[in-house]
Amino acid sequence: MKPSFKKIPNRGVVYPKDIENITGRKPRAARKLLLNIKAAFQKNNKQFVTVYEFSVYTGIDEEIVKDYLLD
Repeated sequence: MKPSFKKIPNRGVVYPKDIENITGRKPRAARKLLLNIKAAFQKNNKQFVTVYEFSVYTGIDEEIVKDYLLD
């Protein structure tokens, strides 16, 4: 019998630790960048920043960002 595995989709949101890994910024600078992105997209503090929004704001290609996302 063949085992069935579900493919888990890639994460669609960006966290400060991801920003640290992608940009090489320190933790405080990564959190500040995340707040700036939220402000640019008129989001409140409880809303998430998507990979697409991060890519648009920073100019980094979405595929590059997805490669750096931590599991």
